[in-house]
Amino acid sequence: MTEQITDAPNRLERRKARTRAALVRAAQSFMAAGNLTAPILEITQAADVGMGSFYNHFQTKEELFHAAVEEALDRHGAILDELTADLDDPAQIFAQSFRLTGRLHRRNPELSKVLLRDGPSLVSSDKGLAPRARRDIEAAARAGRFSVRDPELALTITAGAALCLGQLLHDHPERDDAEDTDLVTEDLLRMFGVSADEAHEICRRPLPDADDQPHGATAT
Repeated sequence: MTEQITDAPNRLERRKARTRAALVRAAQSFMAAGNLTAPILEITQAADVGMGSFYNHFQTKEELFHAAVEEALDRHGAILDELTADLDDPAQIFAQSFRLTGRLHRRNPELSKVLLRDGPSLVSSDKGLAPRARRDIEAAARAGRFSVRDPELALTITAGAALCLGQLLHDHPERDDAEDTDLVTEDLLRMFGVSADEAHEICRRPLPDADDQPHGATAT
């Protein structure tokens, strides 16, 4: 009897987790299709959950989309972690992650657009790219590779550069996203204390293909 009583909350929590995951996946599919104006009812139908279940997890559609972006970026961040696992130089880890993320704006434009919309609030999130960028900046500073007085300010500069770069690439589709991203990364490295020659060399190193990773970095 005790075991059954104990297991009941566990089953309830698992069911709630499945419902939330279904809502997030549905929101991500709408994002991928560029449909950011879908009503809540349409999203719950796509998730195969009831309207009441929606409000057990999210107060508004905007809150759901914010969570969907966070989790999509968290998956992208996990891919970056995999792709930099064999690197020893924290400056290169930071650079490679920024270069791959800059290419996300063209590779996944709908996720990018929502990222640009929610960018300021995502910078303070404990999920996604911001905590990973902070970690890499702090590691590079400890190793003497970056000369930064305040890692939080360095993160703010990095986030601002990433968001403004994304907006530029959307506004000017004729621009070369890879070249522009590498130039911005190079400037960030120089700003953080890496020599001009080394910053240029780091940003010309071949990149791994994020699309080859098993988790994918899409919003779907």
